[in-house]
Amino acid sequence: MSAQDVAVPARPAYGDANVLRWLTAYTASVAGDVVFFLALSWAATRAGGPSQVGLVVAAGAVPRAVLMLGGGVVADRFGPRRVAVLSDGVRCVVILLAAAALALAPAHLWLLALVALIFGVVDAVFMPAVGALPPRITTADQLARVQGMRGLSIRLSNAVGPLVAGAVLVAGGAEGAFAVAGVLFAVSLTTLLTVRVTPVAGPPQRDSARGELRDGLRYVRRHRLLAPLVVVIGLSEMCFSGPVATGLVLLADERGWGAVGMGWVASAFSVGATASALLLTVAPRVPRAGAAMAAALLVTAAGAVGLSQAPSLTVAVAFGALIGLTSGFATTLTGALVQTATDPRYLGRVTSVTTLCTLGLAPVLFPAVGITVELWGAATFFAGCGAICLLAAALGLAVPALRRAELPELGSA
Repeated sequence: MSAQDVAVPARPAYGDANVLRWLTAYTASVAGDVVFFLALSWAATRAGGPSQVGLVVAAGAVPRAVLMLGGGVVADRFGPRRVAVLSDGVRCVVILLAAAALALAPAHLWLLALVALIFGVVDAVFMPAVGALPPRITTADQLARVQGMRGLSIRLSNAVGPLVAGAVLVAGGAEGAFAVAGVLFAVSLTTLLTVRVTPVAGPPQRDSARGELRDGLRYVRRHRLLAPLVVVIGLSEMCFSGPVATGLVLLADERGWGAVGMGWVASAFSVGATASALLLTVAPRVPRAGAAMAAALLVTAAGAVGLSQAPSLTVAVAFGALIGLTSGFATTLTGALVQTATDPRYLGRVTSVTTLCTLGLAPVLFPAVGITVELWGAATFFAGCGAICLLAAALGLAVPALRRAELPELGSA
């Protein structure tokens, strides 16, 4: 057993230095992502105009979605910590080299597209690896808390990242913002190197990469809890992982609330999600986690329909906060259930499947948002989101393995 393969002491996750080191690395990584993508869009706009931004961003988004499942295989075969460290190192070097190139010469679209492409490929490996680490750094009874802390990390990064990016873009241009993103990835890398992980019991995988991928997908398909849970995740995240932001812009424009009104609703959503993450971080345990998840999705569905019919901005803000609270609660519980139910040898591949459900489907659905709003209005879009979320809740209640799913009690792991 190496210095990195040690047992994790039983203590609250928010008081575990090892978990906090992982959280620091994760927060720096997410903040780096935010700064990088804003800098990339800014540079692409200056180099080729608004019409070229989508093509540059797609150069990274498409390979990330296509290669995500393969990234899970890599994480399971070589170990999630090792893969996360190596991919973080590659991202750091690539972004810092891009910053140097932009400092020496004007930005060209081919260079930005190349950087986005490399970043997308590496992200497809990094995301399953870093997402598979929590069960290796804490005990099973703390995973709900870790997922709550992860939610807080995402909210903090999404709030601070744009402010940092904006300030650096004004002061130092795209090359300065790229450099800051590279430094954040360096912080993530150096912190990850200090994270201790527990070893996985059982023999290592010896099949081909394609065979391991098939084995992982077969494992999910045959698992009595994971199979329906992955479907629930896909349905519940289909609208709320990205397309809802576009729909909110269109709803605010349609109702005459303007950019300020849209900002209020979006902020209320973020506050609600932050509150749910904080609650689950400090809560000792969520009893009947499967039923609680389904109930949260039911309320989320009702909130989406309510938002579609909101008669005023004040009511819309209230529904935005409600949706953020309950959807964040459900997301945290589904993440904890996935990680407690999954055999550690398959965590990378299972994480890649759930990550694909949450992030990979969003780019495909963005065009559908505009078409739906143009044909039937923004209210119809949000009512549709509510119907899809209702379907996820119904599945959670209809499948006994999901409805009766429990998280481990404190001290039981």
